[in-house]
Amino acid sequence: MPVSLVVTLLVLFLGVSLQTSEALDAFACDPEDGTSRNFPFCQVKLPIQSRVGDLIGRMTLQEKVGLLVNDAAAVPRLGIKGYEWWSEALHGVSNVGPGTQFGGVFPGATSFPQVITTSASFNATLWEAIGQVVSDEARAMFNGGVAGLTFWSPNVNIFRDPRWGRGQETPGEDPVVVGKYAASYVRGLQGNDGDRLKVAACCKHFTAYDLDNWNGVDRFHFNAQVSKQDMEDTFDVPFRMCVKEGKVASVMCSYNQVNGIPTCADPKLLKKTVRGRWKLDGYIVSDCDSVGVYYSQQHYTTTPEEAAADAIKAGLDLDCGPFLVQHTEDAVKKGLLNEAEINNALLNTLTVQMRLGMFDGEPSSKPYGNLGPKDVCTPAHQELALEAARQGIVLLKNQGPPLPLSTRHHQSVAIIGPNSNVTVTMIGNYAGVACGYTTPLQGIARYAKTIYQQGCADVACVSDQQFGAAMDAARQADATVLVMGLDQSIEAESRDRTDLLLPGRQQELISKVAAASKGPTILVLMSGGPIDVSFAENDPKIGGIVWAGYPGQAGGAAISDVLFGTTNPGGKLPMTWYPQDYVTNLPMTNMAMRPSTSNGYPGRTYRFYKGKVVYPFGHGISYTNFVHTIASAPTMVSVPLDGHRQASRNATISGKAIRVTHARCNRLSFGVQVDVKNTGSMDGTHTLLVYSKPPAGHWAPLKQLVAFEKVHVTAGTQRRVGINVHVCKFLSVVDRSGIRRIPMGAHSLHIGDVKHSVSLQASILGVIKS
Repeated sequence: MPVSLVVTLLVLFLGVSLQTSEALDAFACDPEDGTSRNFPFCQVKLPIQSRVGDLIGRMTLQEKVGLLVNDAAAVPRLGIKGYEWWSEALHGVSNVGPGTQFGGVFPGATSFPQVITTSASFNATLWEAIGQVVSDEARAMFNGGVAGLTFWSPNVNIFRDPRWGRGQETPGEDPVVVGKYAASYVRGLQGNDGDRLKVAACCKHFTAYDLDNWNGVDRFHFNAQVSKQDMEDTFDVPFRMCVKEGKVASVMCSYNQVNGIPTCADPKLLKKTVRGRWKLDGYIVSDCDSVGVYYSQQHYTTTPEEAAADAIKAGLDLDCGPFLVQHTEDAVKKGLLNEAEINNALLNTLTVQMRLGMFDGEPSSKPYGNLGPKDVCTPAHQELALEAARQGIVLLKNQGPPLPLSTRHHQSVAIIGPNSNVTVTMIGNYAGVACGYTTPLQGIARYAKTIYQQGCADVACVSDQQFGAAMDAARQADATVLVMGLDQSIEAESRDRTDLLLPGRQQELISKVAAASKGPTILVLMSGGPIDVSFAENDPKIGGIVWAGYPGQAGGAAISDVLFGTTNPGGKLPMTWYPQDYVTNLPMTNMAMRPSTSNGYPGRTYRFYKGKVVYPFGHGISYTNFVHTIASAPTMVSVPLDGHRQASRNATISGKAIRVTHARCNRLSFGVQVDVKNTGSMDGTHTLLVYSKPPAGHWAPLKQLVAFEKVHVTAGTQRRVGINVHVCKFLSVVDRSGIRRIPMGAHSLHIGDVKHSVSLQASILGVIKS
């Protein structure tokens, strides 16, 4: 059947967009094109490096420049179509970015919980599984001609300040958790077919990017002043893990400057670190219009040609935005840039496209060519979205305990609050079009008769007009559930919060409804960032508090399953919940992680802040009780040194902290066996968090997470969990010069209430005696 007829029939009978026709043709190297199919760059059996070199050698300067931007131009004489690089898949295929369109046979895609929620599961297996589902659906949509194959996700910035509007997109405040999430999700997205890519992921935004728009300072003008120490032990960690462990195909540089240099124009960050030290096998892309921003808004260069040249010389390969296509050719003509440097950029982008199979001469490369509409929003995919939401929900308070609710004793439930019947609020930002929704109201209605009152018109909650009806509902029902919190009108990209309190009159509504309630009152919070709910924690009338984050398309079902005990909550907070006082005099612009006693600076995150909290990092309770016992762990670990480093040996040992580069790190790890016993009456999944408190010293954090594991333990039984601790990676600290060192002496491991001391001792190997 002719292609044109197939397309016509699809449009008539299925309502498919004409964009679908693109999927029926190859992106390049079309076997029906007698000219291009014979080019060496189209020969699949040749090494990719040779093919890329052949292709670059055939292009003119003008053609090359046309490929330096996200909407890459076609090269018709070589049989290459145009390509849109910008697609997003933060927690499901997204409609942010011009590379993806929903409609026709692809009306939606599975919308998983927002990343901050999924991170609360502390389940790396789940993170990778979500990536696998998202890439299945992405490939299916690519095959249908409505998506690309390059997805600029995940966001692996540190959730440094609790007011940050984009903190919801991140896996939280701990660098190791964020890095582990990055590597896991990227592996799920990119597949495991050797050098071939299922889709190409991108870790962003490199680096020290965690301010959008606060107190008159925005991300386009912000110069982040970051110490070498903080860069090495906080900001670099997730990106390094993403590149080295996740093998990500792309890194995105950010809008801001770091220590006076725009990240997208800094060769120390891009060429030396990402590509040099970490060995990125892929391309570096700018955040959208970043190059134009540092020219026109930061005034970093005098001319646009200098800006274009600086970016490419620094190691930028692709510009999201038109700037490089407009000014690169003139930069070459003015002698600011040479064509070989452009070739290097194209080498990186074209290699990724070839690894994706885009030059294989087929509409979609095997083994993914059979994926289509039937593989999007499948029952299995939607069940995983529900399971992810269940695992990410955190039980913060259960005083009494009122939870779980009983279908026998709580036959009627008043459900109150501006987030109690929402849909798109549950999927947060950088989302797509969900397959469908289950709201909290709909979820609870599966268990009990509901009495619904909104209480506030929206989360801004400026009026008490609906308070009376809400209080009446609470007086009638056997139990009351308030679903409150935030949404994208309060926290979002370009929108940082000014405080940590509930908006408007929400607190007043909660307190009045709780006072009026006939039965137990449960507060459910939707938010990305932490909220100071000290009032609710201290209110005896509010028996339970649950944080649901932004729980995705199935959020309401997951919330109700937790409230009624079908699911035993096992989530833990991936960020500290601070009191409002913490931010009262704390500028978001201060990037220092460590506290300063001289100026009263409190420090940031659980690793460095030791003041009062509402809920600590890692907090989360269960409907059952778990007891830990360390079954086996070493008391002393020998750290072998490279004995040939004679000059530095005495200094490092006497200083009690050995440079990581002076230790033989390759297999330097030890095992810890932990018995986890469920002493309660309900089966549950426990999150085992293992912290290390290093020997005292001004470099060291208060404590740092070194491992985490999930274990399911049935009631009354015990499970043994093996944990491996890599000494150089997880027991090292960073000194003020940014040098990573291993402190000798006693490291205290903390697992719940259990502590165990491991002494690290240096041993010198390979000494040559004269």
